[in-house]
Amino acid sequence: MIYQDKATERISNALILGDVGKALTEMSAYLMAWPQMQTQERLQAIKKDYDLMVDYWCRGMEDPQQEQQYQLLLQRIYVLYANVSIYHRMKASAYLTGLYNTVRQSRKNWSVLDIRHEMENYVSDVAMIELEPEHQREERSDAIYKAHRQEMNHLFNFVLTSRMWTDGVGRSFTDLLLSPTVDSIDQQLLVSAISLSQWMQFDIVKFRLLTEVYRRSHDEHVRQRALVGWVFGIEDDWMRVYPEQKETLDALMSSDAVCKELTELQIQLIFTANADRDSDTLKNEILPEMLKNNHFKVTKQGIQEVEDDPLEDVLHPEAEEERMEKTEAVFQRMMDMQRQGSDIYFGGFSQMKRYPFFYDTSNWLVPFYLRHPDLAQFRKKIGDNRYVESMMEHGPLCNSDKYSFYIVFLEMFERLPKSMRELLVNGEARLDKIETASDEEQRSPAYIRRIYLMDLYRLFRLFPNRSSLNNTLESIGTMDFFKNPLFSDTPLDPYKRDIVKVLRKYHYNEESQRLMDFFPESMRDVQYYMWRGMYSIALSMEPDNERVMAAHARELFELGNYDEAADEYDKLMLLNPGKEKYILNKAVCLVNMYEYEDALKLLYQLNYEHPDDDFINRVMAWALTSDGKMEQGEQKYRQLIAGDTTIADDYQGLGCCLWLQNRINEAADSLRKFVELSGHNMNEDDDFFELFDQQWAMRHGITPIQIKMMESLVRS
Repeated sequence: MIYQDKATERISNALILGDVGKALTEMSAYLMAWPQMQTQERLQAIKKDYDLMVDYWCRGMEDPQQEQQYQLLLQRIYVLYANVSIYHRMKASAYLTGLYNTVRQSRKNWSVLDIRHEMENYVSDVAMIELEPEHQREERSDAIYKAHRQEMNHLFNFVLTSRMWTDGVGRSFTDLLLSPTVDSIDQQLLVSAISLSQWMQFDIVKFRLLTEVYRRSHDEHVRQRALVGWVFGIEDDWMRVYPEQKETLDALMSSDAVCKELTELQIQLIFTANADRDSDTLKNEILPEMLKNNHFKVTKQGIQEVEDDPLEDVLHPEAEEERMEKTEAVFQRMMDMQRQGSDIYFGGFSQMKRYPFFYDTSNWLVPFYLRHPDLAQFRKKIGDNRYVESMMEHGPLCNSDKYSFYIVFLEMFERLPKSMRELLVNGEARLDKIETASDEEQRSPAYIRRIYLMDLYRLFRLFPNRSSLNNTLESIGTMDFFKNPLFSDTPLDPYKRDIVKVLRKYHYNEESQRLMDFFPESMRDVQYYMWRGMYSIALSMEPDNERVMAAHARELFELGNYDEAADEYDKLMLLNPGKEKYILNKAVCLVNMYEYEDALKLLYQLNYEHPDDDFINRVMAWALTSDGKMEQGEQKYRQLIAGDTTIADDYQGLGCCLWLQNRINEAADSLRKFVELSGHNMNEDDDFFELFDQQWAMRHGITPIQIKMMESLVRS
């Protein structure tokens, strides 16, 4: 098997280089080891055409079609290689093999014409249901939806496991996906199947189809699925085989609207990659606070209501108002996360994907509709429930989560407190702002696309057979697609700034730096060098730019070049006299240079103007201590520790201050508190020296032996 993989890799490498002769040699060697009669016949036909072209060239004859013919030969070999690769993928996956065999045995003819008839007849049959006698309507309706759902599931699996398509098949499917006589849900599902197939093996016909549907469809749901399909399906490896890929993208990106949608998509992927982090925030911070402030608690039996304490109103009359304020703050935080694009429902619904409904791949991506046959048993039990209807219609859940919610609703309902159940039954419970989306918002391309990305994310993260699929989100989700060479030197370049801003905002610093590698020379301005951390270059471009000067000063400080940093802050203080930040940073530089007297002159001024600024007080306390003004330093530290914004360093500073006064036991107590708050374990492997500036210690008469003795005291 390893040798087989190496053999196909050699074919792939030859194709990537655009070398027909080498690709033919490698494909011939492969087929000698693993014979396939049909593939061998097709390869011989390609080899014959190639030999004729070479022979014609060797005779010195001019062939105006030479380049075009060479390109066609390269593409014909690629099709053979791609089909071989698909075959191996199927063979390696029992799941895909099962799908492949089942759907091809279910019906003899999978022509696009038959598929179209089936899909159009379904639309007609649904429209005719209203003409049925009332007593037969429900039964007839169920039969139509069930039969069609089975056909669509088979079609999804057929397309998913299909090999390379011909141009004719591609055109027929394109017409089908643009036809107004076909149901939108069917078109959306078919686009998803084509996309999954395309992501497993690049197919120029499917790529062309997806770009055409994106460009021409009037159905926004279909358009957005097609957009995600072709973006995730781009393969720059095959540029020499299919240069039209670049031509197609260039044509698309000539539109500002397309560039904006691609930018939105890339930003949405950043939030998609954050789903686990957002889930942890909700689970550990937001939901516990929400339940606590609303008199509920989570138990093994479900959510239980906590009885009010009758003395609470007497002893703490302001408590209820405080709880309401905290609840509002928590909801606001959730709203902010959702508004920014966070997938706040992934964690909660990830446990609800183990039902038989999710055994079929297509059910992870089918748009939500109440007449889905697999919901029939639940629909009869739930009946008309206004809360559920509102959640399905306006709740910003992805389709996958809507199906989960609907399936588990009754089970959840029975575990709710009685008071909450009554609100739901009576229709008095309303969806909070965090859960609602207006009709206008739900029609927006960004909203539709975000919902679809959430569906895909759940498929690739939670589907039991996800390993058989090509998880494009694994690479795309790390903010990669804007770095694709096919997007370089295009109208999309200026939009890369927007992506960098988002990446930096959410602390994806490595990804932002990698993306900036793809900035063209024309975009490498002062802001670019600021983002790169190349402040000297930025400063040479704009010597009087205050923001650049401040960043350069900060860089010098972090490198320990305190004297140079102090000089920079002097320049900044001349530019912006009285700016607290620059004066304070200059003072910190002086403290680190052991020029305490000059530092204190600046700090006294700042302290007079901002007596309650703890950071100023903290620097001042250390400067006083270091300058031998122990009583004043201790007083400052005591004030800081008594305040509401105490940090671990305050105990370290107080400990050093007491140590210099030879109050050793008190110093050890304070340093012990510092170690505890700062998270140091103080195990045998920890080096106590690392907690102190050794040069500072030696300047103040603290020896290495004394530090070791203090270490033993702190440990005890």
